[in-house]
Amino acid sequence: MAEIAVNIVIDKLLPLLDQEARLLGGVHTQVEDIKTELLYIQAFLMDADAKAEKADVSQGLKTWIQDLRETAYSIEDVIDEYLLHLGNPSQRHRFIGFLCKVGRLIKKLKRRHEVASKICDIQKKVVKLKETSSTYGFISSVQPGSGGSSTSAPWHDPRVTSLFIDEAEIVGIESQKIELTSRLVEGTPERTVISVVGMGGLGKTTLANKVYDNKELVGHFDCSAWITVSQSFKMEELLRNMSKKFYQSRKEAVPEGLDTTDEMSLITLTRGYLQDKRYVVVFDDVWKLDFWEIIKCVLPENGKGSRIIITTRNDEVASCCNESSFDYIHKLQPLPPKSSWELFCKKAFQGGCPPELEKLSHDIVRRCGGLPLAIVAIGGLLSRKEKLVSEWQKFNDTIGCELQSNSHLESINTILSLSYHDLPYYLKSCFLYLAIFPEDYAIRCRPLTRLWIAEGFVKAKRGVTQEEVAEEFLTELIHRSLVQVSEVYANGKIKYCHVHDLMREIVLTKAEELSFCCVMTGEASSFDGRYRRLSLHYSSNNVVNITGKKSHIRSIFLYNSQTFFLGTLASRFNLLKVLDIDDSGLDSVPENLGNLLHLRYLSLRNTKVRMLPRSIGKLQNLQTLDLRYTLVEDLPVEINRLKKLRNILVHNYDLDGDLGLFSVKGVHLKEGIGCLEELQKLSCVEANHGVGLIKELGKLRQLRKLDITKLTRENGEHLFASITNMNVLESLFILSDEILDLQYLLYPPPRLSRLKLIGPLEKLPDWISKLQNLSVVGLSNSNLMNDPVQVLQALPSLQELVLHRASVVEQMCFETSGFQKLKHLYLLHLMELKRAKIENGALPQLETLKVGPCPQLEEIPLGIRHLTRLTTLEFNNLPEELKQSLIPSKGRNYEIVEHIPNVLFHEDFAGYSTQSLRDLAE
Repeated sequence: MAEIAVNIVIDKLLPLLDQEARLLGGVHTQVEDIKTELLYIQAFLMDADAKAEKADVSQGLKTWIQDLRETAYSIEDVIDEYLLHLGNPSQRHRFIGFLCKVGRLIKKLKRRHEVASKICDIQKKVVKLKETSSTYGFISSVQPGSGGSSTSAPWHDPRVTSLFIDEAEIVGIESQKIELTSRLVEGTPERTVISVVGMGGLGKTTLANKVYDNKELVGHFDCSAWITVSQSFKMEELLRNMSKKFYQSRKEAVPEGLDTTDEMSLITLTRGYLQDKRYVVVFDDVWKLDFWEIIKCVLPENGKGSRIIITTRNDEVASCCNESSFDYIHKLQPLPPKSSWELFCKKAFQGGCPPELEKLSHDIVRRCGGLPLAIVAIGGLLSRKEKLVSEWQKFNDTIGCELQSNSHLESINTILSLSYHDLPYYLKSCFLYLAIFPEDYAIRCRPLTRLWIAEGFVKAKRGVTQEEVAEEFLTELIHRSLVQVSEVYANGKIKYCHVHDLMREIVLTKAEELSFCCVMTGEASSFDGRYRRLSLHYSSNNVVNITGKKSHIRSIFLYNSQTFFLGTLASRFNLLKVLDIDDSGLDSVPENLGNLLHLRYLSLRNTKVRMLPRSIGKLQNLQTLDLRYTLVEDLPVEINRLKKLRNILVHNYDLDGDLGLFSVKGVHLKEGIGCLEELQKLSCVEANHGVGLIKELGKLRQLRKLDITKLTRENGEHLFASITNMNVLESLFILSDEILDLQYLLYPPPRLSRLKLIGPLEKLPDWISKLQNLSVVGLSNSNLMNDPVQVLQALPSLQELVLHRASVVEQMCFETSGFQKLKHLYLLHLMELKRAKIENGALPQLETLKVGPCPQLEEIPLGIRHLTRLTTLEFNNLPEELKQSLIPSKGRNYEIVEHIPNVLFHEDFAGYSTQSLRDLAE
């Protein structure tokens, strides 16, 4: 992590040299020298950081790395304070402006003297650090700027124990064992690769070993080999070891000279040996993406029914090995609650669980998150503790500390930490950032990636936006099984994610060790100035005691916490880059907010704030302004000065459940917004404040998302003229109380993937059918006289369709070839609908269908029986006769829905209630 700190400093030194290089004599040269020294030191840091994190170094080297990190932070502070004092001068009257300019020049001169002095001191320290680095004798094995981690391996690998687990201790994998065994001994004669994928501790090695040792395999294969790969393998040694095991499995003598054979000869020898044999080989714990490129050349495709098993934590590794239709990826899931409890009780108790410990035990099992490794280790530890509520409660409260300090739980910490240590440097800071979120928090992915960008973790690539690079980072963390997906959008993009409870404990520990982030929960108030980030969870502290002096903290996060210190924010945290206040009672923002000149990310989401101060126009570095679900209705004109703004997010929702009416509240923006040329998301802006603002939107050529409310019919033509200029627009939302004439949009944005329209329509425009990328469509209060399904069902990429008061037709028809990729269909408040016909072949991918209220509905669509992938069917206020017709066994329409796992009935006439199909039968 020292490397990350150094990278950030180097990134800041470069523009300082280029743009602010008119320092006093000699200082420019000193800054250049510091940059050169840091670039040199950078070459050592990947190995040093990785070794330090693995405790594979001396205490002296750990101190050196910590010293370097603090020095890097000092350099960053000097740069930021200098830039802060340069300020953001506003235009003044001539003479007064001249005097102010002279005053500023004097101040700058003074500041440059101070900067010169500090830089001299820092330069001496950096040179000394470079000199002392040779004392520790470590040399980088990678080039500066590349990824990678230490090649050293621990002397004891805790995964070895997975090969020797008794059958009695295994729970919940029998069906998976049977399935994988079947894939090994049955099926195609072609060589087949079976990849077992999942996060560390799920039992991949255990499952593979129980399949490999299965008696059914004895005699089925001519030869076999089990190879543990791990992070530090050397291909030549691996090939030699594999070749020996093939010979040994047939009780044949290993050829002489095998130990000195080179890699190419080993490949040739092994291929020749296996050419006429049916072989099975397990490669356990594969990390590298290029592993398969060599191995597939060694193991011949000989048509004998050979099988290869690969276990890995990385989805991308599995994908690389999945080259043919015969190959198979087995996603290993956490144990379900019942199996987790069974396994825990086996380890923790001789008999059953004592009643007084049952609630605590279930809580501990829940925190294990279905990881067999954790359940077994923690259950074994607790079996040796006294069965006292106080003892078990203490363990549950301090489980994070126990993972780090208790030798009985060392295997959990080691196994889970391996994934973190394997990360390239550019992902480590992104992963540690997850420490800022509260326990069991559903992390919103889009704000998360914006935060990474604001922190400087994401660098732009040619032809790719920073947002797209950040999404790639998140995807990689997911593929590496470090982050888990909670919810996805209809188009497959990730909406929410989370971190496994035990992995979160490791992240918290790492973040604290590296001074990356301090998390304060409840009334705790221990804090020191070495941390760069502060996250308060559910705290009502005044926090005056931790902000009594000027702080160099860069990011503050408040989750359901009080904000008494906000008035002194600009004076005590003047180097702040990120301020994220979520769900607090905050109702006002101090006028001096604009003094936070380094601020890049400001979120006041879910607060009671009504207005922003005009000083916000001084925040020249601001990238994201998030005011969603606040009371803000009007933004000051000074917003238009913020040339680096990428996201303006200001909207709120109104929903009348009884009437089924849905509306979105926007915000009043002033003319001049057209100069915000970097703006990518604008949600939502009111369109009834003059045509000038609507025309200016056409200058925002980088917009990806545009939400418009209160569109008048007379402004519609101007809006669509502006939208024609937005060639990269992906999401468009329009709300109007007047009839929308969409025919004005002659050339819709080619990348448009989300289209939501609220308001009356005369007809659906012809251009909708031409949008090849459209994946989400929502029509509300449209009251179309024609069936919209006829126009929309040919869209090739459509995955979600919401029709809410969208039409007054009595019949809809989903034709045989219609909606071939649709996964979610919502037919809501279609008050005139009597029949919905679903032809065989329509909606083949549909997973969710929600219907109602449709008071005129005369029959359950018979075609639902053809929807074989449907997992959830929900009816809202279904007429009683039709509801009774679905009663299991005796209802005339039961056979239509009997294949669907979840059939639910919602009633909101007198309160809100939900029944399942099973409830109807009782």
